[in-house]
Amino acid sequence: MERTETLKSQSLTDVIQGLHQIFAGDKVDVDEVQALMESYQSDPREWLKYAKFDQYRYTRNLVDEGNGKFNLMILCWGEGHGSSIHDHADSHCFLKILQGQLKETIFNWPGDGKKELTKNNETILQENQCTYICDSIGVHRVENVSHTEVAVSLHLYIPPFDSCNCIDERSGHKKKVRVTFTSKYGEKVPLANGVSEENN
Repeated sequence: MERTETLKSQSLTDVIQGLHQIFAGDKVDVDEVQALMESYQSDPREWLKYAKFDQYRYTRNLVDEGNGKFNLMILCWGEGHGSSIHDHADSHCFLKILQGQLKETIFNWPGDGKKELTKNNETILQENQCTYICDSIGVHRVENVSHTEVAVSLHLYIPPFDSCNCIDERSGHKKKVRVTFTSKYGEKVPLANGVSEENN
């Protein structure tokens, strides 16, 4: 059964319910997912319980597992924190800014052999902006370039993944790393399982 109207979200709960509705079938419309993510206006009262910060690195905090079809998470970025340049393991990635701003730098994939990455695009994302990336677009780095303000972002990964490739900007060398969660459903996970190699 096809939906004739675009789902809209008034709350984070609406986003989660809408995603479950969209992913109930086998076919997913990327534009419909983007519209749902864009329709949500950030309300810290709804997401603060998931926002777990770390003094030294950004954190990945699981909000919903989406019956194995997606992961919805909140990433918390302290002042000056950033990711490595990384791919998305053939997944779709939506990123929405909930607080502050983040700089996204998209790079072209390196060619065969070791080769320096070239920048494709650089954008400063503001609160409530939403963006999309997948491996056919390129690889990216996300950074909180502020040294005085934290940032919080909502990420949707379709399908979920537990490892990705980090790519060295100068050499193009890829390294497969495991990604983990700092917290699940608002509760911190044990430290041994909560450290991601990707953001070291």
